[in-house]
Amino acid sequence: MSKRTWALFAATLVSIIYGVTFTIAKDVMPLYVEPFGFIAMRVGGSVILFWLISFFGPKEKIAKKDFPRIIAAAFFGVAFNMLTFFKGLSYTSPIMGAVLMVTTPMIVLILSAILMKERMENRKVLGIFLGLAGTVALILYGKSIVNATNATLGNLLVFINAISYGFYLIIVKKLMDKYNVFTFVKWIYTFGFIMVLPFGWNEFQAVDFGNLPIGIVWKIAFVVVVSTFLTYLLNLVSMRQLKPTTVAVFIYLQPLFATVFAVSLGKDDLSWVKFLSAALIFVGVYLVTQKKSLQTK
Repeated sequence: MSKRTWALFAATLVSIIYGVTFTIAKDVMPLYVEPFGFIAMRVGGSVILFWLISFFGPKEKIAKKDFPRIIAAAFFGVAFNMLTFFKGLSYTSPIMGAVLMVTTPMIVLILSAILMKERMENRKVLGIFLGLAGTVALILYGKSIVNATNATLGNLLVFINAISYGFYLIIVKKLMDKYNVFTFVKWIYTFGFIMVLPFGWNEFQAVDFGNLPIGIVWKIAFVVVVSTFLTYLLNLVSMRQLKPTTVAVFIYLQPLFATVFAVSLGKDDLSWVKFLSAALIFVGVYLVTQKKSLQTK
């Protein structure tokens, strides 16, 4: 398997995990754990895991001049990103939350064009709009208002989260080119934990751990270990070989996997509209991820 193929596989796996996470996290919040308390658990647990695994990685020293970039990545990729996402998800529905994340590729494409002078190829733009069309179809047809206590505020927060994640993808790329993943990821999450702790400490203390159902405990563990720790590593692996715009477009797959997961639990049904939406999403991802067959100088 080539490095690019492995990177595409890693990005797809991340989308599958995130698609499942929307429903799993919604089962935990806000009934058993409030959003910010959940984030404190999620980031705190990930900090421990990242520091433990870093001892097995290469020994590199981070230049002092790169710490501002690491702190910025921690803010946009961990703290602000998670605070707005989990709070938004607690107000809106899992499918709508997954669907709104697809604005990220558009944001990253624009940011890349402005900040990184990345050329906006017609094929890539077409792929993004096809994926967006498929997702809009899911929005209009899907049962996206179920279990939404304040859909408007929740959707706004998830959209802000998408913008934050777009900035993160741009910021972290230069760190990827300079250091090994294990060198800086532990610092990103350490600074991120310091940022989220003031918001989540009270809600974390309020959790009645002694009376949590075992199923909820497993779901919390899944979000910490799989949805955070593992997906972060997989995302960084994919970003070594793929451009930020390519990584971001895989977010289009999240509503698809979120819907498939909901259907498997009997919470949704299949239809030709959803099949058509899925086809548009996959074609969009294909167009964006394909390299040109001929390289011209």
